[in-house]
Amino acid sequence: DWSIHENSITYRLLVFLQPPPGHSFSQELDTTAQLPVRGVRLVQECTCTREQLLGDISCFLHHPNDKLLKDQSSYLLHTLCTDSYLDLEKIVCWSQQLVRSAWLLLPQSHHCQLTVLPSSESCKLQLTSSSKMNICMEMIFAVQPDS
Repeated sequence: DWSIHENSITYRLLVFLQPPPGHSFSQELDTTAQLPVRGVRLVQECTCTREQLLGDISCFLHHPNDKLLKDQSSYLLHTLCTDSYLDLEKIVCWSQQLVRSAWLLLPQSHHCQLTVLPSSESCKLQLTSSSKMNICMEMIFAVQPDS
């Protein structure tokens, strides 16, 4: 979605999150299976077949002694989740930090000012050019039902 106002353009982007390799998303439903109760859970899954066929990933479930895999999984859970559930506030904070870091590496950073706008439900950013033109962006995070 996008809209134009006097000196401002606003973009709203829907960003679908993908589970990392060796994980899947599981949405826990209420007893009537209609509404989510707690949210979206990040679940480790067996990738032994993929490991045997492709060799590109070790199975998180069946290699408990692999320190690197354990550290990566722990970092992911700590950074984006609370008690194994995706935490929207943590995802927003992580994405804001990622955008801030990446912005400094772009040539446009010398011509536009990036401001991260406060929000706990989406990543809101504002770019202001030297001509005082504002570009506002809002990234709204979602999970596809069957991921």
